[in-house]
Amino acid sequence: MGSSMSRRKLLGALGAGAAFKLTEDKSSAQRRQTGSVNKMSAPSQLKITDMRACRIASNYDYPIIRIDTNQGVYGLGEVRDAGVEGLALVLKPHLVGRNPLQIEPILDGLRKFANHRRTGGGFSAVDIALHDIAGKVYNVPVWRLLGSKYRDRVRIYCDTPQTDDPKVFADRLKRRQKDGFTFFKMDLGTRLVAKIPGAVNDHRVATEKGLKLLCEYLAAVRDGIGYDVPLAADHFGALTVNDSIRYARAFEPYQLAWVEDPLQVHTGGYGGDAPLDWRAYKEIKEATTSPIATGESLFGLEEGFRGFIENRALDIVHPDPLTSGAIRETKRIADYASLYGISTAIHFAGSPVGCMASVHMIATIKDFVAMENHAVDIPWWGDLVTGPEKPIIQNGYITVPDTPGIGVELNEEVVKQHLRIPGYFEPTPQFDKYILDDFRIGGPYPHLDEYGKPVVSR
Repeated sequence: MGSSMSRRKLLGALGAGAAFKLTEDKSSAQRRQTGSVNKMSAPSQLKITDMRACRIASNYDYPIIRIDTNQGVYGLGEVRDAGVEGLALVLKPHLVGRNPLQIEPILDGLRKFANHRRTGGGFSAVDIALHDIAGKVYNVPVWRLLGSKYRDRVRIYCDTPQTDDPKVFADRLKRRQKDGFTFFKMDLGTRLVAKIPGAVNDHRVATEKGLKLLCEYLAAVRDGIGYDVPLAADHFGALTVNDSIRYARAFEPYQLAWVEDPLQVHTGGYGGDAPLDWRAYKEIKEATTSPIATGESLFGLEEGFRGFIENRALDIVHPDPLTSGAIRETKRIADYASLYGISTAIHFAGSPVGCMASVHMIATIKDFVAMENHAVDIPWWGDLVTGPEKPIIQNGYITVPDTPGIGVELNEEVVKQHLRIPGYFEPTPQFDKYILDDFRIGGPYPHLDEYGKPVVSR
């Protein structure tokens, strides 16, 4: 009663004209909001119709995919660098006909086809393309699909190729500093000292003499760029746990931001092989004050990172989004690490497509250190795409886009100049069906007929 009386008194005091004005203003506001909705797509009717790919030749090849829909909206994605586009294309039968806006249900179904190292690349490429489509349909940047931003720009570091001359090595990093970078990483392979008598043992691991010589490179670089800026190092060689501890302890005076992938015992050690034994890493971490990072070849929170995080076996998690699961899964990893007081750095060596997708994800994670870019010395790298402000990296940072989707489109003319394999998003009918797509024959082995012969797809 009191509320109604108050309203009547208010309307009486304002007069009929003012009351109409209030109603008109509210209606105008509603019209303005409706006008901001992207009417180019009807989300409930959206369907995936195709997936195609091309591969860009670079320092590491960039396999790019495109997922098409029935409404002309498409999404770009990227398979892990030095991988093959087929890792994504084999997933095509599981996508066609689905609504691409059902991102999580689709990815749940694809998870069983993903694994560590480069085999996480197909899942990751699809994740990026689905988010690109969703952002375009809803007219929002991908970071908004994930939540809110913690930062408007992302700090970049770039790997710096090694050289036998410590002074030249230091000059290369000083050049990075002059270009505006504020975070640095150097390759510090044992092979730098392999030709020096007594520096390397029969297992191609540095002796005490060899470690002192490696530290001369660190000293030269620190004298060049200073001790007050972050410097990380990697590519040490095929080390065991005890070897890793020796190296990490020798590096302590140089206050590294992290010692990356010290334990590489499975393949002789290139690219951060994916040991899943968190106990080994925990032993290394607890034996040194040098921070330890790994993870560029691990897929998924549950499959790869959970044990490392829960057991605090690392100081820094270091996923590569194009292996770890791309946007949504890498955010899960980073957010889970934050619960345990562990920060996230991002490994990346791909094209601007995967790079900008990663930038959107990084914008939404809380405890972030820096992201790698492995193409700083490639002059045409940024020209592969249109969309973000150029150059993409400015003074050591990338600005987080506010444009729909991942915020980039391929520059077709430039991409075609750098194709590894002829053909630009050619049809892929060979991937239209499951490898065994007719399961109508019964029995315990549905791919065989009753006589044990392979079933031919019909």
